[in-house]
Amino acid sequence: MNKNSGNASFFAKLKAWPLLLPVVSLILVMAVNIIHDAATGINPLSFFIITLNETTNSGSILYGRIIDILNRGSEVAILALGMTLVVSSSAGTDISVGSVMSLAASFCCMLLAGYGVSSTNELAVPLVVGVLGAFLMGALCGVFNGTLVAYLQIQPMVATLILYSAARAIGLLLCNDLIVYVRNPSFAYFGSFTGPIPTPIIIAAVCIAIVALMLSKTSLGMYIQSVGINSKASRIAGLNSKRIIFMTYVICGLFAGVAGLVNSSRITSADSNNVGLYYEMDAILAVALGGNSLGGGKFNLAGSIIGAYTIQAITTTLYALGVSTDQAPVFKAIIVILIVAIQSAPLRAYFRKRSAAKALAGREAAKA
Repeated sequence: MNKNSGNASFFAKLKAWPLLLPVVSLILVMAVNIIHDAATGINPLSFFIITLNETTNSGSILYGRIIDILNRGSEVAILALGMTLVVSSSAGTDISVGSVMSLAASFCCMLLAGYGVSSTNELAVPLVVGVLGAFLMGALCGVFNGTLVAYLQIQPMVATLILYSAARAIGLLLCNDLIVYVRNPSFAYFGSFTGPIPTPIIIAAVCIAIVALMLSKTSLGMYIQSVGINSKASRIAGLNSKRIIFMTYVICGLFAGVAGLVNSSRITSADSNNVGLYYEMDAILAVALGGNSLGGGKFNLAGSIIGAYTIQAITTTLYALGVSTDQAPVFKAIIVILIVAIQSAPLRAYFRKRSAAKALAGREAAKA
């Protein structure tokens, strides 16, 4: 085999690599940071530097831009786990996850503070009750969405639009139209540090490990993909398509509850109007950026995780470049459009046709 055919084989394998899009996107974001740092007179490698700093309250903690991205991107990574399964099974997105985060956080803080209490340092109930309350509320929202999508055959975006609109209002009712502050160290732990490592990173790692084990040790992953590819054929083959779709929405809701707990713990409060705001867009973008088709079917969990942290890296980079918080979603929307366009069937067919034409021209030139 000559060198040219070896190179062609390598590039063909590289193009078929499922993680190509998320890895390239992450590299591009890092390159932008390096160029920006070099242009402003900062050490170009500062993006990769991690140090151990002493603090007054938390002792020695890890510090650096990579640690900040892993920390701040943990909620999106947790949401991306459930969103990936939902997209794969139902060929639709759950646009309510941000609002469900808010509702779960509100329910948790209401339980811990007591109804009608706006601020407290002492817990009204054991911490485990508030934590399980957040998980249960998220799962119940998943049950509601899953029932509408799987059993009532409502389009996923329309079905989840209900809680997208109503969940924050329900959270306000639970909190008696108040921002509930729970200034207790045990509650703040979920958003602070475990030793030198940010606790949200550990929680995200545990969630990722659980889902990865569940998919690798059971047939659930194969069932989800089968239903997403062709639900009717899967049902004929003996799979309960409706139950599988329902299960993915429950899992998605549960992880939204976990993300809501982490997010509210960071600020030791439940602000129904702001907790999880725009997070549904980040979760969907993470799935798309991970190389997963939004039309359902096969999925790559690792790609979604890389995509989630890439989204946070993009957000951090935009802020470093002077883009305001209000303007950042515009740039993310542009990225979504580009990714969806790249994944579209007509564009893929166009590039395949051009590639085949170039290969044919190369062979004819070699014969000549």
